[in-house]
Amino acid sequence: MQNLTSSPPVKRNYDFVDTIRCIAMIFIVMEHSTYFEPDKYLPTLGLRAFFFFLSIQFSKFGTVCFFLLAGFLIGDKFTDYTPGQYLKRRLDSTIVPWLFWSVFFIVLINFNLIHAKILGHPDPAGVNVYQTLINSVTTTYLYTNYWFIPNFLFCITLLLIFKRHLYSYKFGAVLFAFTLFYSINIYFSWIRPSHTVAIFGFVFFLWLGAQIHKNWQKVNDWIDKTSLAMWVILTVFTLGLSMAEMYLLRSLGVHDPYNTLRFSNVLYSLSFFFMLLKIRDFKFIHYLKPRETTYGIYLIHYVMVSVVMTQITDPLNLNIYQLSVPVILLFQLAKFIMVYGLTLITIWLINVLHLKRLIGR
Repeated sequence: MQNLTSSPPVKRNYDFVDTIRCIAMIFIVMEHSTYFEPDKYLPTLGLRAFFFFLSIQFSKFGTVCFFLLAGFLIGDKFTDYTPGQYLKRRLDSTIVPWLFWSVFFIVLINFNLIHAKILGHPDPAGVNVYQTLINSVTTTYLYTNYWFIPNFLFCITLLLIFKRHLYSYKFGAVLFAFTLFYSINIYFSWIRPSHTVAIFGFVFFLWLGAQIHKNWQKVNDWIDKTSLAMWVILTVFTLGLSMAEMYLLRSLGVHDPYNTLRFSNVLYSLSFFFMLLKIRDFKFIHYLKPRETTYGIYLIHYVMVSVVMTQITDPLNLNIYQLSVPVILLFQLAKFIMVYGLTLITIWLINVLHLKRLIGR
């Protein structure tokens, strides 16, 4: 008779997690690279308006996907850690690289002011250097891509505190109620509506990811029984629904009409996630080495978008918003390719120089 106690556990293949996470990050980079400044480009009708809303909405599934996958990966480990143990475990691989690149970003965007201050030059007329730096820190950690890690760690800590209730559907309903509150708050602004400061808004997706992990065999069997065509149709439908809500919010003049926690975008993100889960195997993704590069891309790409690309495009003095839709599309696509390519090259150089700790994983 086989000795079951000495048999190694069957290792499950979760490579699809790296694949979906990599795809989500590609679209997050695309979203940040092709962002239209609403004070400069506000089409309301016709092809321009359709393209405007589509370009913003199409990549909006990434953030929800990341929380779902994080909850899935942690899975049963939620019951193994205290909040302190988990945060200590993530210190070198997540928190330190995030702190390094976020501070590096703040220094870069304020380099001239900091350099002048070090040299003892007087402050520019009407500029309070210290207040400018404080504003930069606030903006960086609340309204750029660097908001994600503090929010994510808060969500993880909250679930670890309530880990006894992790698989309770009542607890899940409470978390969903928070998400729904933020979705409704977009319309009424009872509190600041930006999704980047919605600290309770994403906990539900971590919880949902943990449920998918716990019931993975059932979920996997269910997905296998569905057709890809169904997910494509559902994703296209929710994409249109999200664009319509975005248009409605814009017409109402709300503070953040592109908020990730719009209810229609939650549906779109979930549909896109399950569509990717249905496809699962994207051969080309393996060449990007997602496990080694995805977190580094998150950390570095915003430096490329806000600093490097600005230095490249500003001298052109090009008002792209006056160009035709196809030309705008090509310009934005080229910008995305440059940002993603430069970010990958930077990660490659960091690895070659044996500085992998700077990009964690």
